[in-house]
Amino acid sequence: METIPAAVEAAARRFGDAEALVDGPVRMSWRELHEQVGGAARVFTDGGVRPGDRVAICAPNTHHWVLSALGALSAGATLVPINTRFTATETADILDRTHARALVVADQFLGRDRLAELRAGGHTVPELVLPVAPGEPWQALPRSTVDVPVSPDDVSDILFTAGTTGRSKGAMSAHRQALDVARAWAEHGEVTAEDRYLVINPFFHSFGYKAGILVCVLTGATIVPQAVYDAAAAARLVHDERISVMPGAPTIFQTMLDLPDVDLRSLRLAVTGAAVVPVPLVERMQAEFGTVLTAFGMTEAVVATMCTSADDAHTVATTCGRATAGFELRIGDRDELLLRGPNVMLGYLDDPEATRQAIDADGWLHTGDVGRVDERGYLTITDRLKDMYICGGFNVYPAEVEQALARMPGVTDAAVVGVPDERLGEVGKAFVVRRAAGLSTEDVVAYCKGVLANYKVPRQVEFLDVLPRNASGKVLKFRLREPAG
Repeated sequence: METIPAAVEAAARRFGDAEALVDGPVRMSWRELHEQVGGAARVFTDGGVRPGDRVAICAPNTHHWVLSALGALSAGATLVPINTRFTATETADILDRTHARALVVADQFLGRDRLAELRAGGHTVPELVLPVAPGEPWQALPRSTVDVPVSPDDVSDILFTAGTTGRSKGAMSAHRQALDVARAWAEHGEVTAEDRYLVINPFFHSFGYKAGILVCVLTGATIVPQAVYDAAAAARLVHDERISVMPGAPTIFQTMLDLPDVDLRSLRLAVTGAAVVPVPLVERMQAEFGTVLTAFGMTEAVVATMCTSADDAHTVATTCGRATAGFELRIGDRDELLLRGPNVMLGYLDDPEATRQAIDADGWLHTGDVGRVDERGYLTITDRLKDMYICGGFNVYPAEVEQALARMPGVTDAAVVGVPDERLGEVGKAFVVRRAAGLSTEDVVAYCKGVLANYKVPRQVEFLDVLPRNASGKVLKFRLREPAG
């Protein structure tokens, strides 16, 4: 079971008539899902897709994404997920660079018609285009399958990095790697066929696809996708569908817990990360519904470390757990986190130079993250190399300041960047989402002075309604720096 098509077939045998997927009115068992995946594979092969071809998907979290992704993989194709927030130009760039043979695209989503935008912009689209309508069942799949040999070492997917600086790069993974990281995630979360998994993280991101769809395929947990995150709608799904597993960024849990009369008692597992996680939030989550885990991952490695259910609130909030999925980790020059193991990406698509820069001659992946490892082997990410700034000759890691702000009463979310200063070189600027309207700049600065060394205290504060984040929940700090030049 070292290929994804084999895992889908095994799920049909093992879990049979148990519920596999719930998407509004669409409900299907594992046996039915296997049949539908076979039908999707037939659509691709009949449309000219051959083993090794690339199939791109630009659609939200719906049953269409699950069936088309698993169908493409069953046809021997390589999956290319595309961020639904991309412009037509960004989407066309991915299609061109991957030479995509087929495109599955939502005809209307978030008020946009992506296919129409591509054509209006004069961009070339693949030979095979399959429009899907979110909210409507996919009715036209044939009731026949294909038999295409797929190897564990075949490239299963090309996931493009966030591209927060410079051009995004396509990280390639093999079937065995995708399944290995999903299996490790499932084991740490103790996921079983009794679970019902609300997938809020976008399927076009490794967290939604590999730690979401593939985890369910391996364990028999029911996939319940949410196309667009809405706190009240998510809370209703948790209650109505008896959701037991729900990963997401810390702000997702904060907003849900702040809803009046929310009932999250069916949850037994929450997995978070991608941002500073306040200890009080973890303690509240544990009190409300049970196990809370944090993890560290990236497009090039997916899930490298993870906590366990035995870890206490402080460990969960302040570390990312220990190495998993066969990864080794060590701290290199400038305290950079290095990873090595069988599940490091195969390399970047058509970019050997970028691959050499990322993975050294000894096989260590240079993550660009600054961190430390304690005597237990638990990893703490302190920041990104590029985010560190120097104030008056002292190194300041914004994540430490953000952790302090996360504990401040009245603060919902916060991010810190370095901005130029004539006297000190750089000083901190805090972007704060406040829960209390009366919270002032002076309040924020005074609070920080009470808990941080003077050089770490932000000199500037700007209040925002929401922080700009990418699909994985990471703050897009380059956007925050733009107004400061």
